[in-house]
Amino acid sequence: MDGLKTEVLKKNDNIGEKLSEKELCPDDLLQGQEEAFARDIARLQQRTGEFLKVHCPACGSNSAFKKFEKHTFNYDECENCRTIYMNPRPSPKVMEWFYQNSENYEYWAKHIFPASEASRKEKIHKPWLERIVSYCKRFGIPQNTLVEIGAGFGTFSAVAQESGAFKNVFAIEPNPGLAQACRERGVHVVNLPVERITNEMPQADVAVSFEVIEHLFKPEEFLQQCKRILRPGGLLVISCPNGLGFDIATLGAESLAVDPEHVNLFNPQSLSILLKSCGFEVLSTTTPGRLDAEFVRTAILENRYDVSQQAFLKTVLLDEWETLGWNFQQFLAENGLSAHMWCAARLLEK
Repeated sequence: MDGLKTEVLKKNDNIGEKLSEKELCPDDLLQGQEEAFARDIARLQQRTGEFLKVHCPACGSNSAFKKFEKHTFNYDECENCRTIYMNPRPSPKVMEWFYQNSENYEYWAKHIFPASEASRKEKIHKPWLERIVSYCKRFGIPQNTLVEIGAGFGTFSAVAQESGAFKNVFAIEPNPGLAQACRERGVHVVNLPVERITNEMPQADVAVSFEVIEHLFKPEEFLQQCKRILRPGGLLVISCPNGLGFDIATLGAESLAVDPEHVNLFNPQSLSILLKSCGFEVLSTTTPGRLDAEFVRTAILENRYDVSQQAFLKTVLLDEWETLGWNFQQFLAENGLSAHMWCAARLLEK
């Protein structure tokens, strides 16, 4: 490790309003989502014979130890940079098949995203845009062209476009159904994988990718493709789980962030190492998560985690939840301890 440290959020940084998981996935839709996800897992388990062994996706080290197992899949932790990663993992061919046939993704697109879009727009995507604009002002990045890579349902791109914060907003979304959802929100979408983008849009001043890199077989290749659409000196903003954050560090395999889709659980230091190796200057790493405390509290209430011998967590997450819970979550976010992280990096001049 090279001593990189997570930037501490300033008290006036906007991590967004208090947020609950129920606002993102309403209770009446949760059972259907869990059933779809279980069927996805069962299908993936049938193809473990095609999984491939890999080195650490962040630093390339082959020195690792078994961290835990979940759904019969093995997760290692790199001894060098502490990245947690599925190993062996689905081959690129199996990954493509998995996502093309995912019932869970289809369920989210048809039911959960439409039902929770208003809440996501106000409590997630608007604060995200504010953070990105603050990066532009802080690091002197022009606000001409913004590109979202892996735009999904298109809510963030639509918010960015409606705001007028950038002159041009483009969404890259390879899935035809999700690309159509972007169009329905009035977003200029390029329905191609990022590696096939040529001259469909101008070079970006800012490229953003939310909750994508943790899904990829070779994250390094993805970052190299991101470089193709950024102008020299342009800003890349990535969000993903933090494998060293409170939720994952506390619950381990019981964390919801540990699932067969998340094959890379980076941490602020290891993601910085990867970005530097790909030709980026890391400008900021923060952990503005808002759900760690609730996730751990839910695990306790469901008897998946025992705090009977942990007086502090019992007080904060159970006995005094209404008065201390959100304050504790803010403490995690402000001190680099949340299991959700952001990294902003500048593409070095070629």
